[in-house]
Amino acid sequence: MTDSSPPLSLLEIRLDAVCRNYLLLQKKLERGCDLAAAVKADAYGLGAHKVVPALYRAGCRHFYVAHAEEGIRARAVLPEDAGKAHVYVLHGTGGTDAEEFLRHDMTPVLNGFGDIENWAALARRKEKKLPAVLQLDTGMNRLGLAADEIARLCAVPDILQPLDLRYVMSHLACADEPAHPKNRAQLEKFKRLTGALGLPCRLSLANSAGIFLGTDYHFDQARPGCALYGINPTPDAPNPMQGVITLKARILQIRDTAAGETVGYGAAYAAARPVKLATISVGYADGLLRSFGKNGMVYIGGCACPLTGRVSMDLVVADVTGVAAQAGDYAEIVGAHQTADDVAAAAGTIGYEILTDLGRRYKRSYTG
Repeated sequence: MTDSSPPLSLLEIRLDAVCRNYLLLQKKLERGCDLAAAVKADAYGLGAHKVVPALYRAGCRHFYVAHAEEGIRARAVLPEDAGKAHVYVLHGTGGTDAEEFLRHDMTPVLNGFGDIENWAALARRKEKKLPAVLQLDTGMNRLGLAADEIARLCAVPDILQPLDLRYVMSHLACADEPAHPKNRAQLEKFKRLTGALGLPCRLSLANSAGIFLGTDYHFDQARPGCALYGINPTPDAPNPMQGVITLKARILQIRDTAAGETVGYGAAYAAARPVKLATISVGYADGLLRSFGKNGMVYIGGCACPLTGRVSMDLVVADVTGVAAQAGDYAEIVGAHQTADDVAAAAGTIGYEILTDLGRRYKRSYTG
């Protein structure tokens, strides 16, 4: 079926802005520090099939994903001659045939002693060194070798001999709070643990916010994610990154509503005065969180229009009293007037969740 009418909802993704953000971050790093890109969760919901090649063209050669399936898809959209591009799988080989890593030229992040043993055993069977990244837990208590496993590794360092260890990494828990003492504590622990291991490889600690903590945190590779996609890595300061998306949805209907009338499920909103309401084609099935209905707003013709009533599956209703709005106009949800971080704040969450929840009903348009 073909339809030449404007889409009910439109998500514009500016690949040139993603690349400009990458280059801005690169300029902040110490010379010789690699800048990787976290492209997990389908490039934070924006489409890895488009974002990965764009970042490659911008000079990125290191890509981090969560699952092996994501890594396979990332490798598939890299240029065929991209032999110098590296795809790292943060969750290691768990649940995936290790041979898949060899077939698709992916590097596992080894998060436990068992991971090391299994990957080293495969290397011995193949009679060649296999690439790997080793993750140490420095206080996140999520993934990575714990203190007892690191001590065990120090006692039997030869277990790493079959491996081509590319990086030793860890992950910061509180980098978006620059004054948090956990940052310095993790930094010192990372230096202490890597010093004890004494491995001749490069080190990686900083995420998006970690880059802004200063050069002490940069080491040999930084791994930004959210900052590439326009999320503010410095929440207590103006956002240094460019916005990457514009999200808008069409007004389906305008109605005049009398004082005392209610709107939406649960009659959660009652008009205190006569109002003009716009029903807009977007809802929680499109990733617009239900909690956004309490404090959220959209922009129509540059004017802020507060939501009334609850976000439902496919619709929201906004108060457009005094605004020149009509059916068929677009309401901006994220864009020039309101960032993904703003939407997140109104919904009581973080910008990451807004991006990764973007639904599949939007007509996607890639520019740049």
